[in-house]
Amino acid sequence: MNNIGKIELEGMEFKAYHGCLEQEKVRGNQFVVDFEGELDLSAAAESDNLGDTLNYAEIYEIVAYEMSIPSELLENVAGRIMKSIEKSFPQLIKFSVRVSKKRPPVEGITQWSRVTLYHTR
Repeated sequence: MNNIGKIELEGMEFKAYHGCLEQEKVRGNQFVVDFEGELDLSAAAESDNLGDTLNYAEIYEIVAYEMSIPSELLENVAGRIMKSIEKSFPQLIKFSVRVSKKRPPVEGITQWSRVTLYHTR
């Protein structure tokens, strides 16, 4: 019996230096990253063994590493995170990564700019 389930890691916060403007590259900004992945959780549901599921601490490590590399575009950051997760976790059926920049430098009041990428095997 397959127990397809979802594992999420939401609200990972980082100060990072992503953006096209010089001030973003020097001063940085606050970013939030969210991960959502679907996989067969049958073995973990029975065994209570971390080896039978996706270790979200490892997801966090991947995200933290990629967030530490400055990029001009959020699309590039999200794409690098996606590639690393895909390589490290082949058991994922599908997953998404959302990278959000707090208070992007635009004229007017804006809470977030966001990019979400989806991957399906």
